[in-house]
Amino acid sequence: MRRIIATVNIDQLKRFPEGSVIDRETLLAVGLVKRKADGIKVLGNGQIDYPLSLKVDLISSGARQKIEAAGGTIIEVN
Repeated sequence: MRRIIATVNIDQLKRFPEGSVIDRETLLAVGLVKRKADGIKVLGNGQIDYPLSLKVDLISSGARQKIEAAGGTIIEVN
């Protein structure tokens, strides 16, 4: 069976303040992903210049570079 992966761009993460921990529940609460998604992938469209901590299923290499360059952290939670 095919997995449904919700995507979120870095630009969309700018609504969160510096130092936020962003996970599935956080993204659901603000409506960036729907409950039916099997996983969440962060894509690198956009820029961010402050640190965030992400707990997501997948992340593109471009998004990883941008988050880490801003001082953020990423935990992949398959």
